[in-house]
Amino acid sequence: MVELVGDNEGVADLSEVLTAAGVRPGDLVGLALGADGALSVAATAGERAASAAEVGDTDREVRPRWVLWSQDTARVLTGHGVRLATCWDVAAVHRLLSGGWRAEPAFVWASLHGEPPPELSAGEPDLFSAADEGPGTPTLGAAEALTAARMQLASLEGDGGGNRVSTARSESTAELLCAELAADGLPVDRAVAEDMLTELIGPRPRGPADAAAIRAARDERVLRHSLSTTVTDLRSPAQVKALLAMEGIDVPDTRAHRLEEFKDRSPLVAALLEWRKAERIATTYGYGWLDECLGPDGRLRGAWTGCDGAAGRMTASSGLHNMPAVLRRAVLAEEGHLLVRADLGQIEPRVLAAVSGDKALAAATRADDMYLPVAAELGVDRPTAKVAMIAAMYGQTTGHGGEAARRMRSAYPVAMGYLDAADRSGRSHRDLRTYGGRLIRMSGGGNDGARGRYGRNAVIQGAAAELFKMWAVTVRARTAQLDARIVLCLHDELLLHVLAGNAERTAEQVGACLAEAAGRWAPAGQVRFIADITTVRSWADAKS
Repeated sequence: MVELVGDNEGVADLSEVLTAAGVRPGDLVGLALGADGALSVAATAGERAASAAEVGDTDREVRPRWVLWSQDTARVLTGHGVRLATCWDVAAVHRLLSGGWRAEPAFVWASLHGEPPPELSAGEPDLFSAADEGPGTPTLGAAEALTAARMQLASLEGDGGGNRVSTARSESTAELLCAELAADGLPVDRAVAEDMLTELIGPRPRGPADAAAIRAARDERVLRHSLSTTVTDLRSPAQVKALLAMEGIDVPDTRAHRLEEFKDRSPLVAALLEWRKAERIATTYGYGWLDECLGPDGRLRGAWTGCDGAAGRMTASSGLHNMPAVLRRAVLAEEGHLLVRADLGQIEPRVLAAVSGDKALAAATRADDMYLPVAAELGVDRPTAKVAMIAAMYGQTTGHGGEAARRMRSAYPVAMGYLDAADRSGRSHRDLRTYGGRLIRMSGGGNDGARGRYGRNAVIQGAAAELFKMWAVTVRARTAQLDARIVLCLHDELLLHVLAGNAERTAEQVGACLAEAAGRWAPAGQVRFIADITTVRSWADAKS
């Protein structure tokens, strides 16, 4: 057995060393980023320093599964032009096994060894920044990362095996994708974006006084529909409610869904609802947002994480996950390129059929629109069938949705039993695990009914997130040869940027990747998953 040594001088290159050590494609190899920014590698005994270029060459020639402590290492490598094929992300797997957000190396190491967790040196970190290691924290390098990964793998293999190991691998590789998404950014045409903002919220202000005048003009477009002479602050719910009352519109609150029924007969309400859309853009997606987040290269960038710390959905900063649909017109492929947009269809009910093992519901997924056979089974129309399915997954028990959901119990008892079990666990404050093995913490305080509803939805939402990420990393791998780049992961939607000449083949590959990922995620093959895949120049051109 060949040892890796700490000094590169006089030794073979990294690929040769790993090959001589018996490392084969897919074998775990530790790769750590030191406090000084240096990289180290460990496969057997000892560690060896390595450059980013060496790691890139070795990845192509040997193709190990690199063990990283976290996405931090992937971001550094991506900055040096190195994009690893696969990895085992210790932090991502820890979040899968243990739930929650905290996963810095010292914390994971202590958890694996049954030791008390180290104290945080400051407040809790957010989703996009790791916790600082406290004083006295042991140095944890590539060798320790490799040990941690082997311990995690042993735990997964002893607790459900194949599906959970596959989930851990895809969750890890999703962290590589997150680093690349942050580096590449979303293509946005600045001129189009500026024109849209001018149209929606007014021209770019030249100073504080100008900004106040533009804001007042935006407010006036609402207030001119009122006969009241009272000064009203549209940003105050209490004042807006009083204004509406003077117009004969008495509502318990001013939430949008309350006002929707009045918009066709009240110009004031219609203008108010439009004002709110513009106000949200002005305050969150205005010129300041554009200046801060859109680079000179026309790419909108934010930090990405593969897990939200709850049910496991991908998240992003800089408004990338909440961009208003009206702004999608500015998301444009660069010259000579196109966007391939793929959106999973009816993903949560199809996931419910897979994870619950309900054969009757699985049969409904063979249809392109599974709500049609569900409607026939329930003896209702399609809209009611959709309401029934959503009500079942979200725990609605009253009104039209509750009545429709009750019909589900006789038609799909296995699926409903699966959801009810999650509901009971939530109400009893018992932690849950998703189909792929993610721990969802249900302990703590809170309303039991709300926790039950959260539990029944989390097991579906979490499983859907696992399938989505498995699909995304499969697309990442299979379309690399076409020079396609994923530039957005939005809940159930992928957006790829690709040379126009490769767009059609990329779209075909994305569809094939869904079948491949679904077969690996749910090998029983009883459930059909579908995606709407289109090739467009602008994101707004894709069907919603």
